Amino acid sequence: MSLKDQITEDMKTAMRAKDTARLGTIRLLLSAMKQKEVDERVVLDDAAVVAIVDKLVKQRKDSIAAFEQAARQDLVEIEKAEMVVLQAYLPARMSAEEVTAAVQAIVASLGAKGPGDMGKVMGAVKTQLAGKADMGQVSAAVKAALAG
Repeated sequence: MSLKDQITEDMKTAMRAKDTARLGTIRLLLSAMKQKEVDERVVLDDAAVVAIVDKLVKQRKDSIAAFEQAARQDLVEIEKAEMVVLQAYLPARMSAEEVTAAVQAIVASLGAKGPGDMGKVMGAVKTQLAGKADMGQVSAAVKAALAG
C-alpha cells in the first residue's frame, strides 16, 4: 500500500472514531498533497508525499517556536499534537552520527573541497537523505565536512 493510500485509510479510520484533531491534521495533509498534484499535474509517489509531510512538520516547528515566544501555550499544544500525527508518516530518522557518516561519504565521492562546493554537495545530499534526516542537521554536517 502506498503512503498516499495509507493516509486516506487513516482519514477514514479517524472519521469513524470521531477523532476530530487527528482528522483535521490528516485532511490538512491530504489537501497539501492534492494542491501539489493539481499545481504540477503529477501523481505523487511516496518520496513526494514524504517531502510534503516534512515541510508541514517544519512549519509546525516554526509555529511552536513563535507561539512559545508569545507565551501562547494553548496554541503550542495544538501544533505539537498536529506534529505527532504528521511525524507518523515520516520514515525513521537518522541519528546525528549516521547523518555525519553519510555526508562525509557523499563529500568524498564528489571530491568536494571547501565551502564553495556547498551547493553541489547539498544537492546530492538532499536526494539521498530527504525525509530520512532533519535538513538543518544535514546542512550543519555538510558545513563541518567542507570546513575540515
